[in-house]
Amino acid sequence: MYARTIAAAPSDTISVLDRGEAIAFSFADLMKYHGPGSPGGVAQAFKVLQRALPLLAPDGPPERREIALRTSFGGPGARDGFEYVTRAVSEDRYAVDAGLERHDLPRTRARFVFRVTYRDRAATLTLREGFVTEEFMDALAHDDRTPKQEADLTRLKGELADRVMAASAEEVYEAVTEG
Repeated sequence: MYARTIAAAPSDTISVLDRGEAIAFSFADLMKYHGPGSPGGVAQAFKVLQRALPLLAPDGPPERREIALRTSFGGPGARDGFEYVTRAVSEDRYAVDAGLERHDLPRTRARFVFRVTYRDRAATLTLREGFVTEEFMDALAHDDRTPKQEADLTRLKGELADRVMAASAEEVYEAVTEG
């Protein structure tokens, strides 16, 4: 089980509007929704939204039900994090799209590509170097894990979440905007 070791600042939230009413989500909120299984993916979703939403809605929080996401990363933690904040999964505005994978990048970054759209604007985010390790990628590659391999993967997921959450969204993701 993952126990978060990085303390978040009180202002470390994602803000959106729901029918004009502001709602703020913390990393802890997203973790409660997802559960302990994939904290690294939840952290990815949190930082993707922290990075993309101010670029797409510079005048204030966006309407959550107008945000759409496509990604080549199919992890359940990221999916749940995006769903909790945006409702994009249940409202069919979320898709896993293998075509977004960046084959020109190392395997530790290639699948961590996210395209976030809001109204007439879009941002494509790509994970920066230093967050996902080769050891993590190797651990994910095992389909039939031994109890030791499962424990190692659980530890690596927590370490990934800690690295991601200890950095600013700008340090974690580079972004290219359109519109």
